[in-house]
Amino acid sequence: MINILEDERLKKLNHSCAHLMAQAIRHLYPEVKFWVGPAIEEGFYYDMDLGNNTITEDDFEKIEREMKKCSKDNKRIVRRELTKEEALEMFKDDPYKLDLLSRMDENEQVISCYSQGDFTDLCRGGHVDTTKEVKYFKLLKVSGAYWKGDAKNKMLTRVYGICFDTEEDLNNHLQELAEAKERDHRKIGKDLGIYMMSDLVGRGLPMYLPNGFTLWNTLENYIRDKEIARGYVHVQTPPLGNVELYKTSGHLEHYKDSMFPIMEVEDEEYVLRPMNCPHHMVMYSNDLHSYRELPIRIAEIARDCRYEASGSLKGIERVRTFCQNDCHIFCTPEQIESEFKGVVDLILEVYKELGIKEYKFELSLRDPEDKVKYHHDDEMWDLAENKLREVLKDLKVDYVEKIGEAAFYGPKLDVQIKPAVGNEVTLSTCQLDFCLPAKFDLKYVDSDGSKKTPVVIHRAILGTLDRFIALYLEMTKGALPTWLAPVQVSVIPVSNEYHLEYAKKVVDKLKAAGIRVNLNDKEEKLGYRMREAQTKKIPYTLVLGDKELEANTVNYRVFGSQEQTSIDLDEFVSMIKKVIDDKELLKK
Repeated sequence: MINILEDERLKKLNHSCAHLMAQAIRHLYPEVKFWVGPAIEEGFYYDMDLGNNTITEDDFEKIEREMKKCSKDNKRIVRRELTKEEALEMFKDDPYKLDLLSRMDENEQVISCYSQGDFTDLCRGGHVDTTKEVKYFKLLKVSGAYWKGDAKNKMLTRVYGICFDTEEDLNNHLQELAEAKERDHRKIGKDLGIYMMSDLVGRGLPMYLPNGFTLWNTLENYIRDKEIARGYVHVQTPPLGNVELYKTSGHLEHYKDSMFPIMEVEDEEYVLRPMNCPHHMVMYSNDLHSYRELPIRIAEIARDCRYEASGSLKGIERVRTFCQNDCHIFCTPEQIESEFKGVVDLILEVYKELGIKEYKFELSLRDPEDKVKYHHDDEMWDLAENKLREVLKDLKVDYVEKIGEAAFYGPKLDVQIKPAVGNEVTLSTCQLDFCLPAKFDLKYVDSDGSKKTPVVIHRAILGTLDRFIALYLEMTKGALPTWLAPVQVSVIPVSNEYHLEYAKKVVDKLKAAGIRVNLNDKEEKLGYRMREAQTKKIPYTLVLGDKELEANTVNYRVFGSQEQTSIDLDEFVSMIKKVIDDKELLKK
């Protein structure tokens, strides 16, 4: 999907469309006062105080009609530079503009406004030349937005829109938006009964329904088996910790704003853990280790909690409690390359099996011009960054370098995925860390008998299971491969009177083979029940009638196909078991 800010013409056009919308809204709601109205990646928005009025999506049509009138007036969009005194006089009745002006220094910042007919607003620009150029637009949504992004301030109304140079470009974009909406995991998750939210439970606290928990367990077992096969050991640690633990690790200093408030219990202070590495550091220190034991790969599907602002919460992609597919690899400096390579190999193997093709690697490095927020050890940073570069080049993995995006304790490799709605997010991550082992005074006995500090590699293949499920639902449009599908087979008797007993026999046989199956014996027409199986995106639908009963066969249809196949029951059981065991992907 297009990024408006990457095209200078579209950026100006959308900024001008924001002003056109504001002009139209002022015609319709004369008492409105405006805050800011920038162009953004997805188009534009304007924040406004409507007083006693409200705007809903039902009002978009009349606003767009007024916008078209303003466009046809073909007014020039004129820039004017102002002194601070002139600006204060011009906007003396507008508290929002006065607030902006109060924070401007006219000696350092040019104050400008743009006018088009009867509408003028403070603005830095840029804009197109006339309102007539702003023809092809659409208002998209309305939401609340705190003034200046501060929850302590008044809630303003934010209206979003999009504008293009041609009607064809606009229609194509709207079609993409419609498709993205259908792919949105929040819609799919509701339709398929994956998870639910409740304000009574709390914002950002998902509850996984039976279908969702089945999917969750299948993924958890899948990645755990992969890790065990590669020499990982799985552990369990508590989802909270003493504040001293996070002081030792440095997380309290760097991540306090993302943590839930400290709890005082019996003269001790605890916090819900935002990450698992401090617990695993303490677990490593429980024994004295020899270099012969390394690498030690401590893995955990671990429950963490972070305080995310309510405005950033998004389904199960961005939540306040989540489970990480986490691991910390304790190794010698000589093992960094092989262990880092092993992590990247595992990422690529999992992605191939799951059919994930659209992703990119980002190597996040320290900003050498701004070292304040990073662990102070230039030699460590140079060594770590060069090691990671060498491995990626050896593996012939395409990647981009992101200066200034490293964690405070070391460089990291992130795999970025584009969700159906919103900006790119991190799926998998691998981080090199020379810092935490030293903070916890971790040691191993080297071959010469001396005690040395191990290196730690933090890694998460599926990232958080919550986010992974969200992204995978969007990638597959909810049509999960058979081995992951919560319900793998739907069995439908043509007539409950004549075929139900045979249908129950088929269900029992499939269950005995370990296949997740449901019996749809609702008192509904056959066509309705078949459509229901398709709506729920169940991989295999079996329709059982007279022929199947007499011949001990099944008639099956694969999701997304109209073709129906008749096959012996035992043969079907063998076939679907192979599909599941081989983790076959659904054919598109």
